Amino acid sequence: MSTPPARPRAALLLLSYLAFVSLGLPDGLLGVSWPSIRGDFDVPTEAVGWVLTAGTVGYLTSSVLAGFTLARVGVGALLAGSTLLASLALTGYSVSPVLAVLVGCALVLGLGSGAVDSGLNAYAAGAFGPRHMNWLHAFFGLGVAIGPLIMTGVLSSGLAWRWGYGIVAAAQLVLAAAFVLTVRAWHRDVPASTATDALVGATVAGESAATDSGPAPIVRVPVRDTLRLPAVWSGTLAFVLYVAIEVSAGLWAFLLLTEGRGLGAALAGGCVSAYWGSLFVGRVVQGLVAERLGAGLVLRVSLAGMAVGAALIAVPGPAALAVLGLVVVGFAAAPVFPLLTLTTAERVGVAHADRAIGLQIGAAGIGAALVPAGLGVLIGNTSVEVLGSALLVLALALIALYEWGARRPSAGRAVPARPGSGEGQTSGPVRPVVDGR
Repeated sequence: MSTPPARPRAALLLLSYLAFVSLGLPDGLLGVSWPSIRGDFDVPTEAVGWVLTAGTVGYLTSSVLAGFTLARVGVGALLAGSTLLASLALTGYSVSPVLAVLVGCALVLGLGSGAVDSGLNAYAAGAFGPRHMNWLHAFFGLGVAIGPLIMTGVLSSGLAWRWGYGIVAAAQLVLAAAFVLTVRAWHRDVPASTATDALVGATVAGESAATDSGPAPIVRVPVRDTLRLPAVWSGTLAFVLYVAIEVSAGLWAFLLLTEGRGLGAALAGGCVSAYWGSLFVGRVVQGLVAERLGAGLVLRVSLAGMAVGAALIAVPGPAALAVLGLVVVGFAAAPVFPLLTLTTAERVGVAHADRAIGLQIGAAGIGAALVPAGLGVLIGNTSVEVLGSALLVLALALIALYEWGARRPSAGRAVPARPGSGEGQTSGPVRPVVDGR
C-alpha cells in the first residue's frame, strides 16, 4: 500500500506564499506610479504601453523556458536567481533616468517574474494539494492589492515614486536570499525506496508497479514528445481563455458600469474592487472545498459558474445585475487557474508536466495582454454592452475545451492519487529526468 505524501515543509510553504505576494507587488505599483513617472520623463500617457509590452515579452519568454530547464537547474536555484533578477530590475526602475531605461528594466522584471511564476507553479503542482495551490494564487492577489498601498503611502509622504520601487526591490532581495539559503530544501526527490516513489517511477517508465522494487527508473523524455501531445496544447489554450476572462472582466467592468449602466465613478470603482475581492476570497474558501470534493468536480462547477456570471453581465438591465454577475464570475473563477495547474500531470502525464506548466503560464500572459486589448477594440467599434456577451462566449469555449481534454487519455498511465486531489493525480514530487533536446 502506498504511503501518503509528507506535508509540505512549513518554511517552504511560507516562502512560496511570500513569492506569490512578491509576484503581485510590481503589478500594483505601476498604475499608481505612472502619472508621476510620466511627468518626470515628460512622455504621453499611452507610453505606458511600451512598459507593459516589454514586461509581457520578458514574462512569456522566461515562463516558457523555465518549464523546459527546470529539471536541469533545480527549482531552488531557479527561484533564487529569478527573484534576484527581479530585485535588480526593480532597483533599475528606481534609478532610471529616462523611459528607455525603465522599459529595459521592465523586460528584465518580466524575465524574473515569469521564471518564478512558472517554476513555483510547477513545484507546487507536484508538492502541494488543492488547498495550498488555491491559497498560493490568493496571495498573488494580495500582492496586487498591497502594491498600490505601498506606492500611495510613498507619494502621500511626499517622497518620489522611485522610493516605492526601491522598497519592493529590497523586499525581493531579502526573498532571493531566503531562496539561496534553502536551495537544497527545494529538491523535489525523496528516497526512491519508499513504496510510493517506486510505484510512481515504475508507472512512468511503463513497467510493472511493484512496490518492493529498488530505485525508480530514470525516464528521459525528448522535448519533441512533449510538444506532440494534443493535451499540452489544449491545456495551453485553456489558460489563454481563462486569463482572458479574468483580466477582461476586471479591466472593462468600470467602463461598463459607468457608461453602460449609469453608475457614478466612485461606486463603480468600489464594485470593481468587489470583483477582485471575490477572486481573492474565492481562492481562500474554495481551496478547502477542492481538498474535500476533488479538483475535477470543483473545476466543472467553477467553469459553469463563470458562464452563469457572464450571462448575468450580458443581460441588459440595472447595474446591480451586472455587479452580481461580476462577483459571481470572480468567485467562480477563483480556483480555476490553480486547479488547472495542479491537474496538469493528469492531462499530459508526469514526464511532461513541468514543460506543459511552463507553456501554460506563458499562455496566461498572452491571454492577459492580447484578448483584453482586442476586446477593447471591439468595444470601441460597437458598445461597452458587448462585454458580457464576449465573456459568455469565452466561458462556454473554456468549458468545451476542458471537457474535451478531460475525456482524452493522458500521456502517462495513471499514478497514485494524492488524498483530496481529485482524479488520478501524482502522489508525490518524484519526476523523471527530462532530456533538454
